[in-house]
Amino acid sequence: MESATATRLPPGSKPPERPRRLDARTLAMVGFAIMCIGALIGYFAFPTYPTYDSFYALLWGRDLLQLHLPDFHVYRGPTEHPLAIAFGALSSIFGQTGARLMVLGSIASFVAAVAGMYRLSRLCFGPVVGVLAALLLLSRFFIENLAAQGYLDITYLALIIWAVALEVERPRRGTPVFLLLAAAGMLRPDAWVMVGAYWLWCSWRADNRTRLRYLALAAIGPLTWALFDLIVTGNPLYSLTATSSLAAELERTQGFTSVVASLWEYGVRIDKLPVLLGAFIGVPLALWMAPRRAAVPLAALIVLLFVYLAQGAVGASVVDRYLIGAATMLLPFTAVAIGGWSMLVPGGLVRRVWIAAAAALVIYGSVDAARNLSLTNLRTTLAYHEEFHEGLAAALAAPQVREQLRRCPLLSLPDNKLIPDARWILDSVGQHNIVARSQARSDLAKGSRTLQDRITAGSVAVYPLGGAVFLEAIVDVGDDPRDQLPLTGFRRIYTSRYYAVYANC
Repeated sequence: MESATATRLPPGSKPPERPRRLDARTLAMVGFAIMCIGALIGYFAFPTYPTYDSFYALLWGRDLLQLHLPDFHVYRGPTEHPLAIAFGALSSIFGQTGARLMVLGSIASFVAAVAGMYRLSRLCFGPVVGVLAALLLLSRFFIENLAAQGYLDITYLALIIWAVALEVERPRRGTPVFLLLAAAGMLRPDAWVMVGAYWLWCSWRADNRTRLRYLALAAIGPLTWALFDLIVTGNPLYSLTATSSLAAELERTQGFTSVVASLWEYGVRIDKLPVLLGAFIGVPLALWMAPRRAAVPLAALIVLLFVYLAQGAVGASVVDRYLIGAATMLLPFTAVAIGGWSMLVPGGLVRRVWIAAAAALVIYGSVDAARNLSLTNLRTTLAYHEEFHEGLAAALAAPQVREQLRRCPLLSLPDNKLIPDARWILDSVGQHNIVARSQARSDLAKGSRTLQDRITAGSVAVYPLGGAVFLEAIVDVGDDPRDQLPLTGFRRIYTSRYYAVYANC
């Protein structure tokens, strides 16, 4: 029987290419164009609005343009991300359309991530594996759903993928990779560890002057973040301390054992079980077939997993989307399990067996997707985000509501989730006149009646109805159904499918 080693291509050689009318570059450009067209169709077919964190980035960016320092001390405020706020400032120039531009930026980032995944996997394992890895990322509906809702994590993901791809293309490439990781580090602190590891890698053979230059590039992300916090809050570590406090309040922290267990749960949620199984098979195969080229994405995967575990262990939030970097870096290895046979000499037994096993894995994945995936539910979820936002805009624009807000400018909402939407719609600078009833109740439990007295003295109160109750009103630990009960003395002045508005002016 022939050995597997005998069928492997010699080191440094490329996978065999059959004659074809169009080269790989042309086909890749055609595929990229088709993907861009599809992304634009999806963008206009599902006009969703930014999620919570991205809406605050938009608001804080608008505050800067209006020469106001952003207010980071908001009730259950998200972590501030300097690069996202910069993009929010740019988007806010276009008025109310800016909210949709934030989503467009996230969708464009997803397209860039897929293109980067193709380039990374092609450089490591050949064009067949590159196409398969791109298709795997393109079919991760968990990530696509985040992109459609304007999550800034997608831009972070694209920057990480391209940084790894450029490093694979030219080892110790230096400046371009440092700049991409610096940009990623202004979106998520995870990239600080990656850029630190990359600095060690590049400094190993560099002279002292080059080491210092690379160190300056590596410090861009954390220093920019600390300087931004210092200017706005007076505390350069505000983001780190505030994030940990909020994570504890919302019970998003876990012990180390639970964090480790969440790797499997979240990995299955993001990648799905067949893809994870393929990755477990693909990692040793990739190291066997192309050990040097597999080393960079594997190192990136290890660093991202380490950062996720370390953050959870020290008390930071543990949520599924924080694992998308590591989950995505598994995809090239799954693609190797499916298409790595293309790296073998044609005609061998190992190649034929590999193709048959890969076909079985694809069939298993297809059956699993057909059984568990519901495009109808995905469309419904995206439609709800649009309807909830548009419904709130219509409610706040109703003549009777505007009249009451003119008389009583204080607006109360059930919790923090709708506050950024309301601020954006009303073009409000600061959050002082838009408050959460859950915060008033929390303050009461601590002995303070200030906010509760402000609400009852004269205000307008919005109450979500129907599906909006469970997606926009009762969504976090500490939210209470009592915040959905109309307050004594308030009368209803507006009703729609998703919202009722009361006032006591």
